[in-house]
Amino acid sequence: MLQGGSLWAGLLAGGMSQLQDTKSLQQGRIGKKEYTVQTVENVTGAVGVMAGVEYGAVLGSTVLPGVGTVVGALLGGVLGDRMGRIVGGQAGNILSKNPLVNKVVQPVEEAIQ
Repeated sequence: MLQGGSLWAGLLAGGMSQLQDTKSLQQGRIGKKEYTVQTVENVTGAVGVMAGVEYGAVLGSTVLPGVGTVVGALLGGVLGDRMGRIVGGQAGNILSKNPLVNKVVQPVEEAIQ
């Protein structure tokens, strides 16, 4: 994992989502807790894309070398992104509701404002 195309696919997917969410936060369309959840989703989605592209390509090559590699990488990337975002959404919700995390984040938020 973390080689060539899969690395760039994951970074591009996660980076674009993060830019959109940051813009939404700045415009007031989402709150800070939602932004936290979205950030965790973006990171886990990016990792899911990377893993999905890699392992999808390997599986596709096994089934049908050549065309299967491309199809497997595409399907793996889509499924990896989806699964990563599901896991990230759940983890982000847990983090945003954790009182210990909120105690640490609150002084940082006040310092920024």
